[in-house]
Amino acid sequence: MMMMMMMMMMEEFCACPLVQFSLILALVVLLAVVLIAHVSAKMADQTRCEQEKHFLSADGQRECFPSLKDPPSLELSVVVPAYNEELRLPVMMDEAMEYLEKRQKENPSFTYEVIVVDDGSKDKTTEVAMKYTKKYGGQKVRVLTLVENRGKGGAVRMGALSCRGQLVLMADADGATKFADIEKVEEALQSVSEKPGNMAISCGSRAHLEEESVAQRSAFRTLLMYGFHFLVWFFCVRGIKDTQCGFKLFTREAALKTFSSLHVERWAFDVELLFIAQCLDIPVVEVAVNWTEVEGSKLVPFWSWLQMGRDLVFIRLRYLTGAWRLEPDRKTQ
Repeated sequence: MMMMMMMMMMEEFCACPLVQFSLILALVVLLAVVLIAHVSAKMADQTRCEQEKHFLSADGQRECFPSLKDPPSLELSVVVPAYNEELRLPVMMDEAMEYLEKRQKENPSFTYEVIVVDDGSKDKTTEVAMKYTKKYGGQKVRVLTLVENRGKGGAVRMGALSCRGQLVLMADADGATKFADIEKVEEALQSVSEKPGNMAISCGSRAHLEEESVAQRSAFRTLLMYGFHFLVWFFCVRGIKDTQCGFKLFTREAALKTFSSLHVERWAFDVELLFIAQCLDIPVVEVAVNWTEVEGSKLVPFWSWLQMGRDLVFIRLRYLTGAWRLEPDRKTQ
């Protein structure tokens, strides 16, 4: 009897022209979004012009960047994406180089490099970064100047694919994360007991600061933040509270697998990286780091979050429809 009543209600529900029209319209919109996501999908351009294949040594000589596919020759590579960062970059670099030089002095076997990727800046970012090459030498500080702006994700990928380190750290040019916290992400990475193919990723996290940040943000920005977190969880990545912290450490093998398949070049690239990692069953751990707000962010609150929201939906749809696939062996040079 109950089943018959429910069937009758469903028939009456579906008989309503307005409801039928709404369902058809929703289906058409959904199909249109899927079609647009699939048709507009582009493969990431990992080719380089001649200038991007080289860096300048301390004495001005052009030398070729290596490939991430080559065997590692250093312990650590630090990739710093920088777009119009002539003012904020020195603070970050001074802190990073002081830490790295001190660590090497205490442990001479420790070797490192810092790759500053100038993402098509219009200011003197390259000139500022080159001062560190001249001070510390081209074996320790290298500057990769991109001819055109690719976006933060594109800059990080190009830098990562040029690394020599067994470990690859991405760190923002604003210095918002205390550089010494690399020890925290290293410890978290080492704590991973099973690393299939020696692959693992350790993510710095600001999730422990969320309560404080909510208190300081406007209600609108808080709503955007929670909306973004929901979309990340629903469409792409689960189990990671803070996907956007720009302080992530990769084993060389994990960096090669993830960055070789990365498509998104703008703000949502972190999410695709972690999505790829979870698809490939690469262990990902999260650890709290010290973080402070630094003025001069390139993130425009409303439009950047809107763009990221669109990218999150498209990431999922493009992998589902086969427009994007995991291609770890794609050519990188």
